[in-house]
Amino acid sequence: MSALTDEEVRRLEETARRIRCHIVRTIGGAGVGHPGGSLSAADILTALYFRVLRVDPQRPNWEDRDRFILSKGHGAAGLYATLAERGFFPVEWLQTFGRLESPLQVHPDMHLVPGVEISSGALGLGLSMALGMALAARLDGKAYRVYCLIGDGENQEGQIWEAAASAAHYKVDNLTAILDYNRVQLMGTLDEVLELDPIVAKWRAFNWEVKEIDGHDMRQIVTALEEAKEVKGRPCIIIAHTVKGKGVSYMEGQAAWHGKAPNAEQLARALADLGCQG
Repeated sequence: MSALTDEEVRRLEETARRIRCHIVRTIGGAGVGHPGGSLSAADILTALYFRVLRVDPQRPNWEDRDRFILSKGHGAAGLYATLAERGFFPVEWLQTFGRLESPLQVHPDMHLVPGVEISSGALGLGLSMALGMALAARLDGKAYRVYCLIGDGENQEGQIWEAAASAAHYKVDNLTAILDYNRVQLMGTLDEVLELDPIVAKWRAFNWEVKEIDGHDMRQIVTALEEAKEVKGRPCIIIAHTVKGKGVSYMEGQAAWHGKAPNAEQLARALADLGCQG
């Protein structure tokens, strides 16, 4: 794929801003959700769905589509906002987030939401599921790729590393993982809870190709995702350095906003920070 033009970068950045507006409105309106990790991943989700992934919103179950796995399922508001912007379902659905009758639950349900590949929320499972899908593509002679977004808190779990070892052993080069490395989890910062560094050395020791980027630099994100397609004989992980609550001044870097909805006054401040209309 050709290199990004400045105009394309601006378009993607504007899309990411709209997605962040959807996220805070969705969570604020519902009074429940996980804004911090949804906001930190918005640029990554934008790059995937509006530049990299081969998907068709009119055919969400298209057999040859690329697969995206949101392993950190608590970031569902970010995924829903992205899917709505991409046209998988009406943006108006976002207003129903978290209601009993709504398909848009606080963690995603693959049976209810077009474009959702797995029901996630139990942390640590997504990379194993992504590995299974990537191996299935190989067995079926399919060309689709599988992408998996994992959180740094869940990167502390053993199953992530079992999947990492297996993917390298089987040389699964149609699998790309992205680590949303915002260094803040539910109970505090990584250095307070369980430090992951040297994270790059650890993934390299598991025989993965590792790319380290600024997870809010659209050009870097797209470049890394495109370069990952060219890696042969091993899986690739992109370590994306991000900011928890990115774009909302009082949420940035704060563990308190891992899983708390803003009240009306806080929502107004968030919308102003993001330059959202209304």
